This record gives sequence, structure tokens and C-alpha cells, in this order.
Amino acid sequence: MKELVSQADWKDYLSPVWPHFSDIMADRGMGAALIDQNGDRYLDFTSGIGVTNTGHCHPRVVKAIQNQAEKLLHGQATIFYHKPMQDLVTELRQVVPSSLNSFFFSNSGSEAVESAIKLARHATGRTNLICFQGGYHGRTVGAMSVTTAKRIYRLHYQPLMPGVIVAPFPSSEEETERCLEALEQLLFTQTAPAETAAMIVEPVLGEGGYMVPSATFLQGLRSICDQHGILLILDEVQSGFGRTGTFFAFEHFRILPDILIMAKGMASGLPLSGIASSRERMEKWIQGSHGGTYGGNPLACAAAAETIRVIHDEHLVERSAKAGRQLVHLLQAVTRTHPSLVEVRGLGLMVGCEFRDGNGKPDGKKASEIRRRCLEKGLLLLTCGTHDHVIRWIPPLVVTEQELHHAVSLFAESVAETGDRLG
Repeated sequence: MKELVSQADWKDYLSPVWPHFSDIMADRGMGAALIDQNGDRYLDFTSGIGVTNTGHCHPRVVKAIQNQAEKLLHGQATIFYHKPMQDLVTELRQVVPSSLNSFFFSNSGSEAVESAIKLARHATGRTNLICFQGGYHGRTVGAMSVTTAKRIYRLHYQPLMPGVIVAPFPSSEEETERCLEALEQLLFTQTAPAETAAMIVEPVLGEGGYMVPSATFLQGLRSICDQHGILLILDEVQSGFGRTGTFFAFEHFRILPDILIMAKGMASGLPLSGIASSRERMEKWIQGSHGGTYGGNPLACAAAAETIRVIHDEHLVERSAKAGRQLVHLLQAVTRTHPSLVEVRGLGLMVGCEFRDGNGKPDGKKASEIRRRCLEKGLLLLTCGTHDHVIRWIPPLVVTEQELHHAVSLFAESVAETGDRLG
């Protein structure tokens, strides 16, 4: 006889490998609001970890999904073409650099990272990869091998993929020159340029603490890669699709990638990811050596194409830049009366608040307590950073000024409640 699952104990059947940051049973969402089954309303400043850039259930995206669902639910990319993918390619051609004129689609950020790694190795005929301290690129084996944001992601999974060398990432502009010199030294001591296929880096560190490097650093990476024929892979999984106040974060730094990785905000909540590179480079990828059953799913492609149109039509990139400036201004006011909040940083609506204790050490305990108190007040936030000592702000790009003010007031109350106040 089959075991009956009650409403009370059904969660016991879920793998505990998922950490849960709340007990909210979500029912519906709209814009920056999330509503549970009891009708309680929350301000969602997580956006599903940077996914719902157009807000929860944007009407135009929902309509595009509904229309496509009546026509075709699955269209395997190696068997036939379909119009949603055609539409998505057309829209992407308007927002990616013209040199990135060939696309491959998959489902998750990790899959897209795996795709980029495999393309880089085939295109260059080289094996090794350089990643950067604090970077997060996913949890499948290849992606995990270039991830150094937190030890939990690698715990008891090692040894991982060989041929990966970790370079330092500057935590301040003053460290830029030292980090570039250390990178040059790596090419003399650990991986010769002739065996180095690519460098992979987030333009803004995500899980690593919302660290924004200087333009000099990323331009330095571009120069070193050009000098040695190494490909530069930019992971824009969390920073793309208007999140940082430009369509892609690399635009802030005046560089171009050889391979661009996209996911999260790409399809407003449906699973879709992709990489973009040059046609010439893609043609060096041996046909049939990579693929997937669901990549480029018609529903997800329809959602993504409409997402890009919405971002354009509603000027969400510009709104992200303006709202981000407002958010930083409001949060910096909190730093003046709360000494443990040592820095507010970020680009657009990708903003981090770093907490440290009286000895200057990362204070993950305080950040987690503040996040919990915010949750009790109806504000959803997440932490990041090596010690979970950074509270990250990633509201949807449609967030209103009133919602920003309300969220920061709840945050300030929560910080004050932890006993951290001057005067």
C-alpha cells in the first residue's frame, strides 16, 4: 500500500540538502510583492536570486508563455527549429556585442558555465583554466571546480576537475596592481599560456560578496588574454539583463568578452541559460560533442524574448541605474549611525551591505540576524560573502521608489534592534 503524504508532513519528503531561509508558502507574486497562502504580503528583494528582473509574473511575459503553451511545449533543438528560439536570437542580437554572433542555449547557469568551458577547450586546443578567488559559477563538477566563493560548495566533493588555477581578485582598487602582477606570475609558475584555454570571471562578484572591481582590473585581464591568446569568459549569470544599470555589467568596464554566459534574469523565472561567442569560435566546437534535451525550450525562449522587449519598452535598464543610486544613498545613511555596517557597494540594483564586528572581522552572525528580523517584518533579503557577512539587495528592476524607502526603513529598524547604534 502506498504511503499517504499529509499537508503537514510533505516537506519531510524533500531532500534536506536544500537550505530554507523561510517557511513562507508562496501563493502568488506581482512586481516586487510576494503573497503567501494566508494572504500575507512580503517585499521580495531577492528576486529569486536575481531571476525575476521584470518582477513577479509580469503580464506581458505571462501572456507570452500562455500563448506559446497552446502551440508547442517542447522542441528539442537538434531535431527541429522553432519560432520562439528565432525570436530570442533576434532580440539577443540587439543587446549583445555584434562580435558575439552565435548562441548555445541550456537550462541553468551551471550548464552554461560547463558549455563555456567545453567551448573554450575545443576552440583553443588548450586545457587549463584560470578562475578568481571569491567567484561563483555553479555546482556541477566543472562549474564547481572554478567556484571559490565558499567552502560549502566544494565540501566533500573534491578532488574536482584538474587544470584549474585560482588567481586573486581585488577587494579594493588599491589591490588591482598586485592582483594583476600575481596573475602574470601564475602564467610563469603554474600554467603556461600555451596550455591555458581561458580565464573565467564575474564582472561583479555575486556569492563572493558583491565586490565591484576597478575597470583597470578587468581591462588588465582583457589585455593579458589578448597578449597570450587566452579566451576571456565573462559570467553574467547574476549581473546581466539590466541588473547593474547597464544591460550587461561588462559595459561599465569598457571591455568585451570572448564568451558571454547568461542565465537568471534572462527569462523572468523560466529555466533558460545560454552562452554567446563568435561564429568562428563556435565552428571549432566539434559538432555533437555537446548538447542537451531541454536547452532552448519553446516556453522559456518565448518568455526570454518577451523579457528583453519588456526591459527595452519599460526602460528597465535606466530604472535600474536610477533606483540603484537611490538605494545606495538610502543605505549609506544607515551606515552613519550603525558602525557594524562598514560598506555599501554595488552597481545598479545589485547592492551589498557588508557587516564587520568590533575587531574588523566579517560578522556573518549579525548579517544573518538582521536578515531574519527583516523577514519577520515582511522584507525578504539574502546574505552572501565568504562568511555570509554581506546582505545583498537584488529587488526587481520594476521596484518603486516607495518600495525602496519602505524596505530600507525596515532594514534600518532591524539593524538597530541588534544593538548596533552610535549615540
